[in-house]
Amino acid sequence: MPTSQRPGAEAPEDILAEAIDPPAHDAPENDATSLTPRSRVRTRVGRASTAVRATSQRSAVTRPVKAKKRMAKPVRSLVILTMVGGLVATMAIPAFAATGTLDDSKTLQQVAADNAQTLVVASDASASQITRESYSATTQAEIDAKKAKKAREAAAAAAAAAAAARARQTASTASSTFSGNYVMVAPGSGQVRWPLLTFIKGRGLWDSGYHQGQDLLAPAGTPIYAAAAGVVRVSQESFGGYGVCISIDHVINGQNVSTLYGHMTYGTRMVQSGQTVVAGQMIGRVGSTGRSTANHLHFEVHINGQVVDPWIWLTTNAG
Repeated sequence: MPTSQRPGAEAPEDILAEAIDPPAHDAPENDATSLTPRSRVRTRVGRASTAVRATSQRSAVTRPVKAKKRMAKPVRSLVILTMVGGLVATMAIPAFAATGTLDDSKTLQQVAADNAQTLVVASDASASQITRESYSATTQAEIDAKKAKKAREAAAAAAAAAAAARARQTASTASSTFSGNYVMVAPGSGQVRWPLLTFIKGRGLWDSGYHQGQDLLAPAGTPIYAAAAGVVRVSQESFGGYGVCISIDHVINGQNVSTLYGHMTYGTRMVQSGQTVVAGQMIGRVGSTGRSTANHLHFEVHINGQVVDPWIWLTTNAG
């Protein structure tokens, strides 16, 4: 249906176009005072359209940025899940591979049987039963009893060995013992005297297999006398196991005799080496020095370098 249009009136599109894009030479005239009410409306509509197009342009620029951000989140999540899955697989696969099934497990004997060597045994070989020679006891009391029995047997064997050693030593030293005539002077002549006036007879020659003298037991401080005249060869406060000791060399009836006095008390020696003494002269006092356990005089006699039984020598010559 044709519409009527007033003469001189412009079409709406032309009015809108003019309002949106006014010519440059018309811009100064379109101010607030020169526009009619209808022109003001058209101007506002045109400005609104311009704002809409500007907003659309900004939205078009912003939309790709937001879209990129929305796409980055799923990609990051996918990467994290992939890394976690790889880590789990790295830890689980070796452990799964290390665990074998029950059917695949083998004992050491089975493994050795696969590579076992062949042993050829001679036809005349015979099998023998291996017996256990250790303890067969099953209780602690039986074990202790067997140990005690073995200890007693070992002690008895050690004692027998010691006795045999002493016997051998006695046999070897007996050959060096003086076997001549013990009589040197007339008994009671005074040339040979007892080293102690009162005593108790103790251990004698070769007692325990090594004792080379005669022990005369007496209280500490008892006077000790020279058994015969002679020259002092040793006079020391420490002379090996003898402790305080004096040794005197004599010549009796043409034979070289030496007498020894051991275990004397410290500081009681009354003669020195090289000094001449007479029979019966006091030379010291009884003690328990050196390898000794009680007060006594250890008295030894040697004739021409051979061991002499001191008890026999004294009873024969001193009377």
